[in-house]
Amino acid sequence: MITANRSDIGRIRLVNEDQAWVGQEDGMVAIAIVADGMGGHQAGDVASQLAVQTFREALAGRELVIDGGEAAHHVVQAIHQANAVVYDMAAQNEQYHNMGTTVVAAVADKQQAVIAYIGDSRAYKIKDRYITQLTDDHTLVNELAKTGQISAEEAANHPRRNVLTRALGTDRDVEVDVRTLEWAPGELLLLCSDGLSNMISEQQMVDTVQAGGLNLDAKAEQLVELALQAGGDDNITVVLLYNDADTSKEQEVRIT
Repeated sequence: MITANRSDIGRIRLVNEDQAWVGQEDGMVAIAIVADGMGGHQAGDVASQLAVQTFREALAGRELVIDGGEAAHHVVQAIHQANAVVYDMAAQNEQYHNMGTTVVAAVADKQQAVIAYIGDSRAYKIKDRYITQLTDDHTLVNELAKTGQISAEEAANHPRRNVLTRALGTDRDVEVDVRTLEWAPGELLLLCSDGLSNMISEQQMVDTVQAGGLNLDAKAEQLVELALQAGGDDNITVVLLYNDADTSKEQEVRIT
């Protein structure tokens, strides 16, 4: 497994409230998480940091076997633990009142991947020239679009498109959406905050990861740069997980 992780404060924000982490267990199972914090002054930064830190600690030492649902159980449990930590911190400190964060996490081996999420940070799978969004935004605008009250075009430009219907840390109990999918060598998982997905198109994502002559780090850098060129209105974070048949070849990544 080859991984890349990039984050940028963007051109407008004064603080980067995004947090991300990628790790590997014995080179066989990759673990990744992206969190996009929200709240008052620095509260979003605190929420996303706490969420990522708690998630990492909760999975430390776990045997993450994806087949059979064990990994999915542990990932959801880790996100629930993160929710409790963020919620308790907000409840005990006035300056952190109502802070929260989105979260999208992945655990993947060579055959399968588990995706778990809350909020509007996203996960995609890219195969050949095809891209599939694996997550469903927990936003007011997405709910309106799903019920036919607004069109897809209206949703993309709606002034309240960033209003979340679900976030980590804002309530004592939270529902985590989770799915397990098959994936194969030559395919790629992309996790990102909405600072990327709101600024560039899915076609740009595909074109960038398919570009020849670039390693995975360079592809991640290019995705961030495209979001900055588009305005960089928000913090931008992207994590790439490439299912490589031969992990010794890290020079050029070709998505097949």
